[in-house]
Amino acid sequence: MELEAIPGVGAKTAAALRELDDPAATVESGDVAAIARAPGVNEARAARIARGAIRRRHGDDGRVLATDRARELYREAIDLLRERTVTDYAAKRLETFYPSASASRIEEAQAFAAEATDREPAPAVREALADCAPLSDPPTVRVRDRCLATADAETLARAEAEVPELSVETVEDARDVSELGRSYASVIVLDESFAGLDVEGDVSVRPDALENPAETVPERLLAFFAENRERLEAAAAVHEAAAAAGDPVSGGDPDGESDAGTDPPVETDRLRDALSRLDDDGTIAGDAELDRLTAAVDDLDAAVSTAASVADDRLREAIRERDVTIEGTDFLSLVEQGARVDSLLDRELADEYDAAVDAAREHLADALRLEPEEAELAERVFGGDPSFPVDHDESAVSRLRTELSAARDRRAAKLKANLASDLGDLREPVEQLVRDALELDVELAISRFARDFDCAMPEVVDPDSSDPGFRIEGGRSPLLDVDFAAVEPVDYAVSGATLLSGVNSGGKTSTLDLVALVVVLAQMGLPVPAESATVERFEEIHYYAKSQGTLDAGAFEATLRDFGDLVDGADGRLVLVDELESITEPGASAKIIAGILEALDDQDATAVFVSHLAREIRDAADFEVAVDGIEAAGLVDGELRVNRSPKKGHLARSTPELIVEKLADDRGGEFYGDLLEKF
Repeated sequence: MELEAIPGVGAKTAAALRELDDPAATVESGDVAAIARAPGVNEARAARIARGAIRRRHGDDGRVLATDRARELYREAIDLLRERTVTDYAAKRLETFYPSASASRIEEAQAFAAEATDREPAPAVREALADCAPLSDPPTVRVRDRCLATADAETLARAEAEVPELSVETVEDARDVSELGRSYASVIVLDESFAGLDVEGDVSVRPDALENPAETVPERLLAFFAENRERLEAAAAVHEAAAAAGDPVSGGDPDGESDAGTDPPVETDRLRDALSRLDDDGTIAGDAELDRLTAAVDDLDAAVSTAASVADDRLREAIRERDVTIEGTDFLSLVEQGARVDSLLDRELADEYDAAVDAAREHLADALRLEPEEAELAERVFGGDPSFPVDHDESAVSRLRTELSAARDRRAAKLKANLASDLGDLREPVEQLVRDALELDVELAISRFARDFDCAMPEVVDPDSSDPGFRIEGGRSPLLDVDFAAVEPVDYAVSGATLLSGVNSGGKTSTLDLVALVVVLAQMGLPVPAESATVERFEEIHYYAKSQGTLDAGAFEATLRDFGDLVDGADGRLVLVDELESITEPGASAKIIAGILEALDDQDATAVFVSHLAREIRDAADFEVAVDGIEAAGLVDGELRVNRSPKKGHLARSTPELIVEKLADDRGGEFYGDLLEKF
């Protein structure tokens, strides 16, 4: 797939996406978290890229949301869903759902949503999701004790690009390799021409080293798992909580195709066991022998100093407890020979000195928990010429440090290789583990939305079906500024151009909002807040909100130009207009609206125009305009009582007519009667 062919992906973004392991497959999957791992691509941008890839896959080049108010309704619908997510990922992932005119895309999204609505949003699962987040790539780890070596310039460039964790050295012959063996704890030669090389040090010839990064630089894999420990443990907890709730994560993908299995892609106990062997900095944890060697290297200088103090204390105490007598001739002889205190110690306190040195050696071995072969090296640290304070051999300390460090590094390398081997099998499964957990949050958000607003999955039909337009039964808008439980259900169906009449505050605008919301959600492939709904698959949705006051000449001309463009090829469009008459004088408005409705009727468009001028528009039109009305039952204690479902083929009475009627009934008289007859 050509990345630049995706809507919204330019050359710079495409270059960033190519840094992913499999950019085409990743983008095609719609996995927002995976796309966001490209350099400089955040999750919001990743959602737009995923949406563009979905559009391209379905040949969905249209723009369904054609007006500002239509786009506002979409944002309000998305916000209702986002409010029901737990993770930031799910909030961004929902952005990949959009109103589409593609039948295949709607079907794909409906398949995903249908499975989602079957899920039970258990509190324990939502609690576990709180710590769940997409995996991240750790910073490059620099490994100082190992290097790669090659005599080939092309191999050198490839190794530097593919294994930035290690130094890559140029060698020409065995002598160069031997020198590297003295400088590095481990040397990996990439050229097969060096096979059979016999040099000192840990040197291996591995032409396939670049193909096996887990063996060559296990630190890379360990750093990934260390960086993502909390995310992996959280994802495991989500799977376990879902299984305990009887609703296991199915392993579905973002495009609606689900895996029939219900087991997580990796055994969570196995994952936790592997993570327990890894420290937060990517080093090995929980190995007693490695801990012993590491502590021995770190504590060596302090232990030597303490051991020397032990010897000094023993010797000092020995000197205090006995008298040392040296005859005059012996003293003169020692002085003439340039004797020092150590000579006197050797002559008079030899046994005591040996005991003190033995105590120092024993303390050093015990403090560092040395093995017998290591203790032999430690014995050389003390035991030179007698002295007070007792001295130690720094070269012996250096040799002991070198041996302990080498043993530590060998142990660490072995453990890293073993753990990397175990974790290598889990690398792809844990990606799926986290992806499934995050996708579960998306599903649960849709499930909660459907449950909170008593939603049903709508039927989306082709424009040429026998049931075009829209039909809504028991629809309740969650956008109203009242508790959803208090919203009165609305039944409404329209096919063709229709006028919607009704009293002020009778619910005409909220009915338009409900229609727009149901159609938008239906073409997103999501459930709608209604008992049932059938929606034509509209190519475009045009929703014009009520104008705030009469427009000046320029704005009025621009508005007419918009409607001129609207009726130019309006097939497959839904047009919702709220009180267009407010843009100019009522008489002119009625004629303009009548003309627009005539054009829309000629093209079999579905349209609902809310207007208080329904009678005048009907009279001005050259075809029989359908008029529906939101009927008011009357005024009770000053409160308007309304049947919220529009009545088909009915011109609803206005609020003034209801008030005049109430006054005529209450007070009688010719005045009110005559006024009522004029309606």
